[in-house]
Amino acid sequence: MDENLAALAGAHGVATWYEDADQRRVEVDRAVVLEILEQLEVDPSAPAKRPGLPDTIVVRQGTRYETGRGLLRTEDGGRLDVADRLPADLPLGWHVLEAGGRQIPLAVTPARLPDVPRAWGWMLQLYALHSRESWGMGDFGDLAAFAGAAHEHGSGVLLVNPVQAIVPTLPVNRSPYSPSSRRFANPLYIKVTDTDEFRAAGPDTRSDVLALAPGPIGGLIDYDAVWAAKVAALELLWPGEIRDLEPGLRDYATFCALAEKHGGDWREWPSGLRHPDSPDVVAARRELAPRVAFHAWLQEVCEKQLGAARAAASGMSVGIVHDLPVGVDPGGADAWALQDVLAPRVTVGAPPDAFSQQGQDWRLPPWRPDKLAAAGYQPFIEVLRSVLKHGDGIRVDHVAGLWRLWWIPPGQPPSRGTYVHYDSEAMLGILALEAHRHSAVVVGEDLGTVQPHVTTTLHERGMLSSAVLYFQRDYETRGHPFVPIRSWEPASMASISTHDLPTAAGFLEAENVRVRAELGLVGDVAKEYERVAAERRDMIAFLVEEGVLESHDATEDEILVAMHAVLTRARSALILTSPPDALGDLRQPNLPGTVDEYPNWRIPLPVPVEQLFSQPGVRRVVHALQTNPG
Repeated sequence: MDENLAALAGAHGVATWYEDADQRRVEVDRAVVLEILEQLEVDPSAPAKRPGLPDTIVVRQGTRYETGRGLLRTEDGGRLDVADRLPADLPLGWHVLEAGGRQIPLAVTPARLPDVPRAWGWMLQLYALHSRESWGMGDFGDLAAFAGAAHEHGSGVLLVNPVQAIVPTLPVNRSPYSPSSRRFANPLYIKVTDTDEFRAAGPDTRSDVLALAPGPIGGLIDYDAVWAAKVAALELLWPGEIRDLEPGLRDYATFCALAEKHGGDWREWPSGLRHPDSPDVVAARRELAPRVAFHAWLQEVCEKQLGAARAAASGMSVGIVHDLPVGVDPGGADAWALQDVLAPRVTVGAPPDAFSQQGQDWRLPPWRPDKLAAAGYQPFIEVLRSVLKHGDGIRVDHVAGLWRLWWIPPGQPPSRGTYVHYDSEAMLGILALEAHRHSAVVVGEDLGTVQPHVTTTLHERGMLSSAVLYFQRDYETRGHPFVPIRSWEPASMASISTHDLPTAAGFLEAENVRVRAELGLVGDVAKEYERVAAERRDMIAFLVEEGVLESHDATEDEILVAMHAVLTRARSALILTSPPDALGDLRQPNLPGTVDEYPNWRIPLPVPVEQLFSQPGVRRVVHALQTNPG
């Protein structure tokens, strides 16, 4: 690749080479670089931009950032002349630097967040929770009930799967990691009978509403049936009030109303409706005013019920931690409303590796780093605030995406992509500032192929990394032995598994091999069973060596408890189990690489919330987590 193109690509954060999972240098095809530059609207014949002050400045508190002469207007209304560098004692917050005829947003961020108090708790798939009052799946009321019961049993933290908004059309997109919007909540989780309007309704209306309730939860969750029932019931309860909305909520609710009329993918709407600021959208908003107001009201209900769930967890040492997906549905509300700061024709994923030889395409549009900085990172801030206002912490899925994302040009396979870099100091700094302002903890999901400096920087900033028992092995040593439990990173959130991996019981019984073999996703089935059997033997030997299991011939129940007990001997700040792990459920929530072949995100817990903590397996696990000192 010629030097000029490489320099131009570098100036725009586009990688011309990268290291693969085996630390081998991989050169990116010139055509791929040109395609990515085109998506960034960069003229490849233009000279590289000369460096200057960025569109948004983000610094750590205590840093003397070089700016040249200017005037600083602080968040509290103060004014300060700057001769050459920013003073090191600027207060945390958002300020404005006037320099060179520009008004530049300036964020002063915490150098480090406070230490996270040590706690144990639960990671939940909310849809899987259910109670006597649930309408076919878990809801915000079930979350509050679980939080109260978990607190009574000594839990200090709850990690909840993403509860961001869906496209309000059928079929419902079941994956919580591909929401319509990351700025608004999912009304699918509303508890209909826990609304002010239901409590105030007359007997006839209440009877009509209750008649819409789905039957008892069956073998699998039927999202479409639940959504249809809840929408019909909530329409009966809606007060009918139409009022002015703040712009973000107005655009989201407008999208919902338009989706009901024109379909769930805005890219297939009439051309005049494909941008939120178009005259046709303004006219449609007036025409659909009642539906716009209805969807805005649903968000008010979500706010109240999320607040109630958080209040139920208020006695915990940490509280509720909400999960932030890496992106959004390309046909959804945020991709429509925020299209000017996204690369809407690009998708993100992962390059080829041993796990996926063709690479991965997650079908999510990425932020454009240039547009995001020019917007003062406001769209990113809105996403963070929408998550943090409902909880006491945030887990950032694929946290390495704050540094770089694998961009795949339109029409290309995942292998024909490259990394595009973001201003990680800005992204992570803004995350730290928002977490500080919400007194929240931050957990970064750094599993898989992640550059070492990502994890190191998380720890420097007082954020937690992720530690999964299955993966805590020394891959530099022959046989890949488990890492001694006392050597685990203290600044981490430890768990046995994740939603994408086998449950504890599923691991012990090779359930994942059985399921994948039935679906034709395993080449040499016998060899795969042998591999998993060896992993089981290694696990048992590790548990015996760590002193939490007495015998290699222990029962499965004893092994399950030991897998939990060993976590408490780690120095990890947070230690999490899940209801499936504690119950001995074989079924994992999601099987990567499948869509309809496996019931991803549709598996309910085998027992209702009211009975969960009285189950023998759960009681044994809770006892182990409570009594081991760590």
